[in-house]
Amino acid sequence: MRWQGRAGSGRVSTASGGRGAAIGGLGFIVLIAYTLLTGDPSALLNGLFNQNNGSTLSEAREVELTEFVSVVLADTERVWSDVFDDYGEDYREPYLVIFSGSVQSACGNASSATGPFYCPGDEKIYIDLVFFDELEKRFDAPGDFAMAYVIAHEVGHHVQNQLGIIKQMEELRKTVSETEYNALSVRLELQADYLAGVWAFYVQGYGYLEEGDIDEALAAASAVGDDTIQKQSQGYVVPDSFTHGTSEQRMRWFRRGFQYGDLDHGDTFNATTLSIMK
Repeated sequence: MRWQGRAGSGRVSTASGGRGAAIGGLGFIVLIAYTLLTGDPSALLNGLFNQNNGSTLSEAREVELTEFVSVVLADTERVWSDVFDDYGEDYREPYLVIFSGSVQSACGNASSATGPFYCPGDEKIYIDLVFFDELEKRFDAPGDFAMAYVIAHEVGHHVQNQLGIIKQMEELRKTVSETEYNALSVRLELQADYLAGVWAFYVQGYGYLEEGDIDEALAAASAVGDDTIQKQSQGYVVPDSFTHGTSEQRMRWFRRGFQYGDLDHGDTFNATTLSIMK
């Protein structure tokens, strides 16, 4: 991805407090549980991330990643402002918070073991930069566009929030069983993957993509599929507990967004078969 030398976003900040610092407040809400208003896959993620809990970044690497995140967020601002404008709406830009170890959000206190997440309560994306090294080393998904996909996916949740989809999910959570809600959460996640693909479609149009970028994003989408994570963490798969979709589904819906580049073909909630692109 061509990102060096381009302007970054003015909506990136760094959370105060050192790595592993305890933060009080609203109480503990583990996320990716809130990221996508799903169940609680934190146990699986903890099993992966805690193996390398002492990971640190060099100062140079931290500066580089911070600049990269800022540029990608600026790209999402441009893309979604253009898309919303096409539909006669104004896009409300989110903030992105870089933290180390743990962080307090409007959704509660979360640790880096949960991975990057979006909190609808304060409309902020939270990322511990160490995750990007984990993505490459532990999940075997290297490359700058793999990292960009992660950011674009979280911004996709912000788009869903602005469109009122997350609010609808909150209401449904009160009326359906856990299994039914997990199935709805999968559809929410796959839609965010679709929206990440829409972002990539526009970035390609801006001339920022390089050869191999889409393959990097697909590798990242595959690496964070429920079936892949469950196999790595516990050795077997429990489909009823899926909250984000399989590796195949996540790749397919990203591809679909990249193919169409609009909001009209990403209705995962009414798709008859999530694994078939129509």
